[in-house]
Amino acid sequence: CGTLSIIVSHIALFNELSHTTAEKFYIEACDDGAGDVLAIDRVSTEVTLAVRKDIPPSAVTCPMCGIMGTIRLVAGMYLIVITKKKKVGDLLGHAVWKATDFDIISYKKTVLHLTDTQMQDNKAFLSMINSVLNTDGFFFATDYDLTHTLQRLANTSPEFQEMTLLERADQRFVWNGHLLREFMAQPEVNSCCINGKIFDWNIISRRSCFRAGVRYYIRGIDSEGHAANFVETEQIVQYNGAKVSFVQTRGSIPFYWSQRPNLKYKPKPQISKSVNHLDGFQRHFDSQIITYGKQVILNLVNQKGSEKPLEQAFAKMVDSLGNGMIKYVAFDFHKECSRMRWHRLQILVDMVAEIQNEFGYFLVDSDGTVQLQQDGTFRSNCMDCLDRTNVIQSLLARRSLQSQLERIGVLHVGQRIEEQADFEKIYKNAWADNANACAKQYAGTGALKTDFTRTGKRTQWGLLMDGWNSMIRYYKNNFSDGFRQDSIDLFLGNYAVEEADMNTPLHEPKDWKFLTLPIIMVVAFSMCIICLLMAGDTWTETLAYVLFWGSASVVTAGVILFNGRDFVDAPKLVQKEKMD
Repeated sequence: CGTLSIIVSHIALFNELSHTTAEKFYIEACDDGAGDVLAIDRVSTEVTLAVRKDIPPSAVTCPMCGIMGTIRLVAGMYLIVITKKKKVGDLLGHAVWKATDFDIISYKKTVLHLTDTQMQDNKAFLSMINSVLNTDGFFFATDYDLTHTLQRLANTSPEFQEMTLLERADQRFVWNGHLLREFMAQPEVNSCCINGKIFDWNIISRRSCFRAGVRYYIRGIDSEGHAANFVETEQIVQYNGAKVSFVQTRGSIPFYWSQRPNLKYKPKPQISKSVNHLDGFQRHFDSQIITYGKQVILNLVNQKGSEKPLEQAFAKMVDSLGNGMIKYVAFDFHKECSRMRWHRLQILVDMVAEIQNEFGYFLVDSDGTVQLQQDGTFRSNCMDCLDRTNVIQSLLARRSLQSQLERIGVLHVGQRIEEQADFEKIYKNAWADNANACAKQYAGTGALKTDFTRTGKRTQWGLLMDGWNSMIRYYKNNFSDGFRQDSIDLFLGNYAVEEADMNTPLHEPKDWKFLTLPIIMVVAFSMCIICLLMAGDTWTETLAYVLFWGSASVVTAGVILFNGRDFVDAPKLVQKEKMD
């Protein structure tokens, strides 16, 4: 069945006991033959190796599943540990685990040395860390590198194989890399069956921790060419010892643009006019070509309205780059699929079919011999790289899977995946779940258009659910995403807390408009309603009161909307230039 893995993490240890004393933490591995104990000094923060006999009898002992790492907050250093895990299956014979519960343990014995303000700040930072940890999607394996595709692993050197998992990991997908500096997907993996032949089919989506963040606050690329919401998705099939892999990527439109929330339902995208776009653009695609080979860009944004300038700029930059390894394909998803004409997605699939055949997929036989290599990838994007993107990726992955299952002997010649009702249901649901998991990380809700992914057709109920999710996204993007962005930046080390810091950015004073205008608007609107319900002596008197208070509420609402950026929940920890 499908594997869904959105955030890949590396765990320092696995299956341990934690022994705590006033001076040290002792982490003892429970594996057979493990004699060393990790000792962490709570005062100096020094990490050393000890032996079991060094653990004092007075130490308080409790079970744990792994170490996520350490982080410094206002009160000092904290140790982040996994207290519960859940096995979600096996990937190519290796156990894959999901971290389900965490604990954040202070090195300090007390926080009495902090002022009231510092204690409040420390509490806020702890809340941010917990917010990230409680976002569903941390997965790990102790004896398999989840951060690399099968093809990358097959093309490595002997020296690479001798490295530890953390040393050789693709740092784009190691979300606790910053936390482990002191120490030097929701997967559901089951077997599938077609024609009585049992095989494993998995999806792994690896979300990059470079330029990570939430929907409207992190768009485009940074100076290193890292794209916002970059996700590498690998589809893996294993049958009779043979392994097959097909890789796609998604990422924000790779130049400098922003779309800051301002209380409007859909803020207008802004392309920066003060930077050299082509430099960052080239850096992005140079790294993509080195990693994945030839690139076919599938740009799914609207070719009219506010999205049109982005499409035009993207096409112009590809043309200016003049790189034969990059092909640009624009497909106006909403226009083509308007009025429920979702069958027209086949136009795009047919358009790139020949290129997909040329790219192929990675195949290694049961003897370990590489039979095929994937020579390029499709880089899909819409505005958020979520809803439209996931639909297209699922269709391309299905087309590749059709060829793969025929090649390894699961499907007979002439059989279609669509005809295998049981597997078709598994396939569609796994890709819809993949869409939801990616969307929750970036936009705060499940994905839109998943009714098509699950059922193959658009439904009225699906449209209703999309409307509900859109409303939730609107609220979160405007009134809670600043906190989410701060949480991610703190977790990844983009913002470093100084111990006992007296001047954290958490206490930026609000502009007077933020406090005054909403109160005026609510009072004016309430008075308008009261005047309607409690009519005056004459209708003219009532009308005058209603017009006065109604005008006051409308004017105030207009002023609030005009100054929308002052009323949204903006990040406090990240530097201003990152957000512009």
